[in-house]
Amino acid sequence: MLNRVILIGRLATDPELKYTPSGIAVANFVLAVDRYTKDAEGKKEADFIPIVVWKQSAEFAANYLTKGCMVAVDGRLQIRSWVAQDGTRRKNAEVVAENLKSLDKPKETSAAPAIGEEPAPADARPGPDLGSDELDDPFADE
Repeated sequence: MLNRVILIGRLATDPELKYTPSGIAVANFVLAVDRYTKDAEGKKEADFIPIVVWKQSAEFAANYLTKGCMVAVDGRLQIRSWVAQDGTRRKNAEVVAENLKSLDKPKETSAAPAIGEEPAPADARPGPDLGSDELDDPFADE
């Protein structure tokens, strides 16, 4: 049997870090993943997927990731069910991340070179930071 999920998307919420009673870090966030299709008005559609990360990955997410960051998530799908206080049966689907990687370039701390350092050539400098709205989906017309 196989239960493997690989996603690339942008954080739709800031990670929320908590600790279990035994001190293990756990973070939750929602990942927005674009669909290849568009709605009737031609706008991109997205799925908003709950993600759970544990231990060092949870602390990494809380310390370095914010809403809008692009990340890759590799994990497994988990379905939880419970009975609510009103007696109704509820279910929740989430991805439990085993690997989490930031796909955004690190932000430069200073645009000016250090004293005695030559500035980087123009072709070696990073390009503009483009948001997902400024990028075209290469599969949209297929």
